[in-house]
Amino acid sequence: MQRLLSGVRLVERISVVALLLTMTVLFAFNVLIRQFGGPLAASFGWIDEVVRSLNIFLVFLASGLALESGKQVAVDTWRNRIARRSGLPLRRILDAAGIIFCLYMAWISGRMAAFVFGTGQVSATLGISTGWLYVAPCAGFGLLALRYVASFVGAIERFDRNGETGE
Repeated sequence: MQRLLSGVRLVERISVVALLLTMTVLFAFNVLIRQFGGPLAASFGWIDEVVRSLNIFLVFLASGLALESGKQVAVDTWRNRIARRSGLPLRRILDAAGIIFCLYMAWISGRMAAFVFGTGQVSATLGISTGWLYVAPCAGFGLLALRYVASFVGAIERFDRNGETGE
C-alpha cells in the first residue's frame, strides 16, 4: 500500500505543480498580451477558458494531497471531544463515510462525464469536449477515496497533526 501511495503522491505533486505553473504562465502572458498586444490580443481569448479548466483539475487533484496531510477543513476539537465522550471509533467511522461518499461522487461524476461526452457538447473557444471538465471530479474523488481507504487501514495518519489527542 505504501508503494502505491508513494507513486500516486509523486504523480499528484508533479501534476499539481505543472498545472499551477502552466496556469501562471498563461495568465501572465494573457495580461501582457492584452496590455501590449493591441489587435493581436483578440486571438488569445482561449487562454481564459484554459486557465479556468486547469483550475478545476488543480483543485480536484490537490484534494487528496490535502486530506493526506491533514490540511482539509475539519473541526478537530469537536471531533476529538465527541470521540472521547462517546467511546466510538469516530475516526474509522469518518473514514468509512468518506470512502462511501467519495466512491459515490466518483461514480456520479464518471456517469456525468460519459453523458456529456455522448452529447458532443464542445467548449466555446477550445473546441474540445466539455466532458473533460467532468473527468476532474471523477479523478479527484477517486484519489480522495484512496486516501480514506489508506487512513482506514492505518497506512497513513491524517489525524492529530497539531498534537491534539483523539480517541
